[in-house]
Amino acid sequence: MKSDNPSIVPVLMAGGTGTRLWPLSRETYPKQFLALHGEQTLFQQAALRVADSTRFANPIVVVNNDHRFIAGGQLCEIGVSATIIVEPIGRNTAPAAAVAALHAQERDAGALVLLMPADHVIQPAAALTDALRAGVHAARNGRIVLFGIDPTSPATGYGYIRKGTPIDDQVWTVAEFVEKPDAVRAKGYIDSGEYTWNSGIFLAGARQLVAELERHEPRVVEAARAALAGGERDLDFLRLGTEEFRRCPSISLDHAVMERTRCAAVLPLSCDWTDLGAWSTVWGISPKDGAGNVVSGQAVTEDASGCYLRGEGPLVAAVGVEDLIVVATNDVVLVARKDRDQAVKTLVERLKREGREAAVSTRRVHRPWGFYECLERGHRFQVKRITVNPGAKLSLQKHLHRAEHWVVVNGTARVTRDGEHMLVRENESIYLPLGAVHRLENPGKLPLNVIEIQSGAYLGEDDIVRLEDVYQRV
Repeated sequence: MKSDNPSIVPVLMAGGTGTRLWPLSRETYPKQFLALHGEQTLFQQAALRVADSTRFANPIVVVNNDHRFIAGGQLCEIGVSATIIVEPIGRNTAPAAAVAALHAQERDAGALVLLMPADHVIQPAAALTDALRAGVHAARNGRIVLFGIDPTSPATGYGYIRKGTPIDDQVWTVAEFVEKPDAVRAKGYIDSGEYTWNSGIFLAGARQLVAELERHEPRVVEAARAALAGGERDLDFLRLGTEEFRRCPSISLDHAVMERTRCAAVLPLSCDWTDLGAWSTVWGISPKDGAGNVVSGQAVTEDASGCYLRGEGPLVAAVGVEDLIVVATNDVVLVARKDRDQAVKTLVERLKREGREAAVSTRRVHRPWGFYECLERGHRFQVKRITVNPGAKLSLQKHLHRAEHWVVVNGTARVTRDGEHMLVRENESIYLPLGAVHRLENPGKLPLNVIEIQSGAYLGEDDIVRLEDVYQRV
């Protein structure tokens, strides 16, 4: 379908893992889905930034399989409708951009795509959308526009873009892409006035973006087309074909296109921007007390200065220290000097090599129906808290190696046990013998909280035989 007035299709790329913000951000629940700056999550803030239906089409969200229900639930909370494309495996930003651009073309052959990482903070929120007018003009004329950030310091954690010749009052050609520099070179870039930070936010005609990908990385487009053709609808999601997408090279959009194309342009933005790439960055943008401390959750200070303290479980108490990062969850305590927080990623990689579960997952495990959290584990027993969202239900299932006992803490549970249906109310319990076919549902309007006591020879999560599941899991 040809459009005389191409729509702008926002594309939220939400596939990152954010290991530098460990232990709060982990593979099972990465930073874009956390509320690290304000009440809404970074992903929700990104979605609301482009929620004006008079300026934008419904967004496309590209997310990995493990996070699809998290993304869908958070969009539902803020009333945003989107097409959620599920990547079976991570393949970097160029394949995600190719899939999104091809899908946007199916909606509108003349569409523009606005590619945005879902974990950035932009203030004021309208800074990006207010700059779109100049960007749209350039994109309609065949440019792939990269939004650069006017640098405020000689930061060494960002890539830089050197501006070339002006295309119009606000848009420039790209003369050079520069990888993360050392401090001396970064200061020289700032002093020259010729450089912007590379934000990783792009605006382009979907057709133009696909054409440039085909020119420079044809295997990316070939695999993306095949993955879309081999995909299938799954509830509210569009699942890409697994084997087809697996053949896609893993490459960033910068390396695949922007550093090689003759169509690149840069539009500098004057705003407060950060990709929250380290705990020191979170400290930098957060409100501080008179001693320069950021205190979040269960945390207190005494004669401390310049610290970031966050207590998500046990109380964090800091006395007589300065310039520290202390983040405590219910299973991990991280202590780091603020100037060494980039090494958190290296630490997480080591923990993964050692096979430590805390490297990738938290005790709280999110599911499409709510979450569960391990409270205690011992020989042949395990105690969990289960929280079921209003109207949600677990799969109809059975276990081959364990029995369970459910105690309702608050709310009312509808329980199925071997064909029998019953309501279990607050302070009541029910026993589920080994092999019983059972299901837990929340028929109410408030969250249902249940304590589950498991006992048996094997208590692993893979001891679940699903017989029926509204979320179509296997």
